[in-house]
Amino acid sequence: MRKYFVISGFAASIFATSWLARAGTGEGSTSTGYGTSSSGKVPTFTLDQAILTSLQRNPTLLNAEQEIKRTKGVIIQVRAQALPQVNVNANFDWTDPNLVNARTVSTTAGVPIGTTPTGTGTTGSLVEAPQSQVGDARTFAGAAAPTATPGVRNTELSDISYSISVIGTQLIFNGTTFNQIRGTFFQRDSAYFSFRNILDSLLATVKTQFYQVVVNRELIKVQEQSVHLLESQLKDQQNRFEAGTVPRFNVLQAEVALYNQIPQLITAQNNYRISKITLAKTLGLDFQPGRGENPPLDVIGEMPYNPRTIALANAIEMGKQRRPFLKQARANVLNQLQQVRATAGQYLPTITATGGGEWVSSPINSSWHDISKGWVAGVQGSMPIWDSGAIAGQVVQQRALLSEAKITYDDDVRQVELEVQTAYSNLQQNRELIVSQEKNVEQAEEALRLAKARLDAGAGVQLDVLNAQVQLLTAQSTRLQALFGYNSSLAEFDRATGAQSSYQEMFADLAPRATKTKTYYTGSGVDAEGKRKKADDDSTVRTSSGRSRTSRSK
Repeated sequence: MRKYFVISGFAASIFATSWLARAGTGEGSTSTGYGTSSSGKVPTFTLDQAILTSLQRNPTLLNAEQEIKRTKGVIIQVRAQALPQVNVNANFDWTDPNLVNARTVSTTAGVPIGTTPTGTGTTGSLVEAPQSQVGDARTFAGAAAPTATPGVRNTELSDISYSISVIGTQLIFNGTTFNQIRGTFFQRDSAYFSFRNILDSLLATVKTQFYQVVVNRELIKVQEQSVHLLESQLKDQQNRFEAGTVPRFNVLQAEVALYNQIPQLITAQNNYRISKITLAKTLGLDFQPGRGENPPLDVIGEMPYNPRTIALANAIEMGKQRRPFLKQARANVLNQLQQVRATAGQYLPTITATGGGEWVSSPINSSWHDISKGWVAGVQGSMPIWDSGAIAGQVVQQRALLSEAKITYDDDVRQVELEVQTAYSNLQQNRELIVSQEKNVEQAEEALRLAKARLDAGAGVQLDVLNAQVQLLTAQSTRLQALFGYNSSLAEFDRATGAQSSYQEMFADLAPRATKTKTYYTGSGVDAEGKRKKADDDSTVRTSSGRSRTSRSK
């Protein structure tokens, strides 16, 4: 199924470049379905290519798409209850001729079976009795055979019988089916909004994991730079020791500092490998045994920093209006409302009409030309009079589930508010850290230069150089983590506000028409069912059944 997504922030040139990288071929290189790779090398991804690959291969998103198809099947199944049903029934029987010959029907021309021709009303035998073995004396004396009754003949039943019927059934009225059909539409809408919610989460996850690979790569560079500086410092101290200008203690101190720094480099390299494997799993890439210990992918890109001016109140309102998470909760409320109506509809009568034709074979002849055929029609109706409260119990259950769905919706609104405010606070923190660490890195580099100069001039000590090196490493690492935190928080903020992606609804009718209507407006002015809130809804604490709840402590 082809999908056409318009991802916000993706320029047309980026899309063209990514598609050409996946579709074009060149000498000495190959283009895979999910990234660009050279012969014998791992595939490389830009951020845009990684996002497009995840949209095509991520199993969670593909499962969500199949769930939409499943709910469409539920609509077809439930809707069929209100549409005509036509069934063909056929019956064919064969009876052994030995049994058929023992069952003959005695009939008289113009006289019903079971009466004699004289009209006396004497009952005749349907099956001819065998002749008596006890002879009459007069019969034997006259040597004359018994005389058959005039006008009577023996008819044998056919050994083959069959019948065919075509019966159509149409629901005329009931109180459940039509509400159930409406409920299935809301189930489909819920599956679609779940798809969109998973899509937004996937985009945020891919961005975060991509930036994690980038920051781990930069942290390796920082650790390598620190190791190289410590190695040069150790070599310098060894030369000074051999020249007799510094004690052995300085050499040992430089060695300890170097060997303490190497494990941090090893840890950074391991984090880098794991981040690549994690991103490959999110993109849906399979393990290739031929690559051995080589990484499954490589990334191309840097850690950007694009400050964004954000108004918190507007961001919260945008999150309420655009989050698929809330629209899915709205669809669940509306679906449960239809379930309440469908359950209460069991009190109403059910009326069904049937009609069709039947073809029945003759009892004495199996020929198709001697069949009996005709039309049949009927109307059936039923209505519960007394069920000892069975339907009432079901209605109570469904109403409780409806209340639960509404409570969940209200809590989801507060969850959106929490997520937007949390992402906004994280953005502020990381933006302030970036600003502070940019100047701090410059100062730490200058402090290290001065410490080395003082040591070379004999006015400083080695400990000052080591301390300055540690401070520089800390400042660089903090700045990189702040950059990563800002970009990951920005991706989370876009997800929380529903601005992660915009959609051009052209992907194989995946978006139902109802999802674009005011039914799924989830702004601040409406309740769980989409109705406008009353003026005192937000300022009054509601309690069930009007009862007050008090808490006492002793």
